[in-house]
Amino acid sequence: MTMTKKMTARELKRFYADSTFKKNYIYDGHDLGAACGSDGTVFKLWSPVADRVELHLYPDGDESGCMRSVSMERGEKGVWMYRTEECLHGTYYDYDVSIGHETRRTADPYARACGINSRRSMAVELGRTDPERWESDRAPKRQQEDIIYELHVKEFSWDGSAGFPEELRGTYRAFTVEDTTLFGDGVHPTGIRYLKELGVTHIQLMPVYDFGSVDEAGDRDQFNWGYDPVCYNVPEGSYSTDPAHGEVRIKELKELVQTLHRNGFRVIMDVVYNHTYSADSSFQRVVPWYYYRQEEDGTLSDGSGCGNDFAAEREMAASFILDSVLYWTEEYHMDGFRFDLMGLLPTELMNRIQEELDKRYGMGEKLIYGEPWAANETPMEPGFHQALKENEKRLNPRVAMFCDNTRDAVKGHVFEAMEPGFVNGGEGLEREIMHAASAWCDRGGAFHAGSPERVLSYVSAHDNLTLWDKLILSMTHNDHSLALHMSRCDKKGFYERPEEVVRAYKLAVSVYFTCQGRLFFLSGEEFARTKEGDDNSFEAPISLNRLDYKRAYEFEELVHFYKDLIALRKCLPGLCDKTEEAGKRIFKKSANRKGVVSFQVDNRYRGEGLCDTLFIAYNSRRRPVKVTLPEGEWEAFLKDGDSGMWRRPERETYSGLLILPPVSAVIMGRKTEINQEAAR
Repeated sequence: MTMTKKMTARELKRFYADSTFKKNYIYDGHDLGAACGSDGTVFKLWSPVADRVELHLYPDGDESGCMRSVSMERGEKGVWMYRTEECLHGTYYDYDVSIGHETRRTADPYARACGINSRRSMAVELGRTDPERWESDRAPKRQQEDIIYELHVKEFSWDGSAGFPEELRGTYRAFTVEDTTLFGDGVHPTGIRYLKELGVTHIQLMPVYDFGSVDEAGDRDQFNWGYDPVCYNVPEGSYSTDPAHGEVRIKELKELVQTLHRNGFRVIMDVVYNHTYSADSSFQRVVPWYYYRQEEDGTLSDGSGCGNDFAAEREMAASFILDSVLYWTEEYHMDGFRFDLMGLLPTELMNRIQEELDKRYGMGEKLIYGEPWAANETPMEPGFHQALKENEKRLNPRVAMFCDNTRDAVKGHVFEAMEPGFVNGGEGLEREIMHAASAWCDRGGAFHAGSPERVLSYVSAHDNLTLWDKLILSMTHNDHSLALHMSRCDKKGFYERPEEVVRAYKLAVSVYFTCQGRLFFLSGEEFARTKEGDDNSFEAPISLNRLDYKRAYEFEELVHFYKDLIALRKCLPGLCDKTEEAGKRIFKKSANRKGVVSFQVDNRYRGEGLCDTLFIAYNSRRRPVKVTLPEGEWEAFLKDGDSGMWRRPERETYSGLLILPPVSAVIMGRKTEINQEAAR
């Protein structure tokens, strides 16, 4: 086709939706971008509206002049191509795309490598970027439970206390240094050793694709979370030891994954396919207005709150996302994906992704989960359904969701610092907590999930207040103005250690660690991580965001609390069960007393586990309460903040009346066969 006149955004919206365009220009190949090897190099670019495309080749990714320019040939379905017998590995390139009377210079949206700040793309022979023994890299075997630890690459190794070599702090390669200790004392583990002792099973890496909010040629101490995609299929250069050479960041990210796999962790990638850093992107320059969702009048929609929404329901946009996910799994051995603002993506696409991963790697082998919400409304095309919580039943049962209902019931409203939850003084939340225990798979709650496999139970993540900051603000101040003043000015309170806050903290952890569903928590949550009340630290200094390993040993008792509960959880099949029938394991529920919730769990599984039946109770009241234990003799696994009771060869036993200490939980086990139906 030829653009005889400049079309408006609104006209292009109608044009792309027309059946003629779809018939003639939707390309079903999976080879766009630059591919090079011993038999030569091929460049392919989809731009059906272009009149001419010129390819420019450069020796580097920055300021050097063009070595050669060639006109590309137009092929079927609007794909432009140039083929050469040369292997152009390490050669940088960009395009001039002419549409009508306008020519725009652009990088390649399908690139797999790039130079500094993604100004130019790079042709790469991917086999040359493989670390030694990469072909034998495998994910560790899945454990009894998925316990996901959210981690930022720079935060992981930045603090001087962590003991990493200065030149590697904040980089991918810091992960390959496996034996670091606090200030190098040789005694207190940090980094990989610390994570191994903690016992988590999955490391969720905050964005490691190429993002636009950090200058890769700038100061090392720049910081951003990275939710600003530029090149979806290229690793971020600011975490590389050499961002000027596009192949280096690829190899170093592979080394990171390889090291985590070798140390027993699966690796999950945080992906942001809902928007791009700027609407003036390579997507927009190559096919104007195709990749972006529009309002009826042609203006950009803003369901992401970031100025644009990726039009994931359009065929080529959906194909790009699916191919991108498969590329990260195949080339980088990623074990799963966390979808940012998944509610802006269609359920139909999420299902395609899960089904394709299941087909290639085995049922449920690759984890898929996301945020089942959007920042604002978005005008998705007719016939598609947003991957929101209310559309859960339209999703593949293995696509999971963060459960904000559990989060807010436990600690209080996520956006209101002073609004408490169950553990910090909130009232009338007993039934919410009871629903949370079964991962909202029972009926009658604000949300009904199909199975625990669909639910992530959690209380904190990278955004909003950390759990510690939320409890400090809501429990140690009497009004909002004082809390607001503290979060902005007086930071000392976040470094104090009020006993009542520590008790509430342990109760919060005890609650969500005894909920069905997968477990997820923010790195450093286990040592009362504070961001001094900053609830949106996405571009705050690294000095605020870094993991403070000194605090891990100042709050060592709390770290051990997490370690014990993580290990205990893996021994409790009644809580690890992800099937649709898992909710039936929970019985004899009691949520009628103010501040007190209790229930039993059928913990039987092929004769395994510490016991056949669990008794779990939470007391959020500031005084002890009496609870009557079910018939029989019960061993204490957790009581009054002592999470190591279950590890001892001689456990404390109880029967009859139990005094439940204030603001605490108990987990008890009874080794006896039980008829669940009769118990009801």
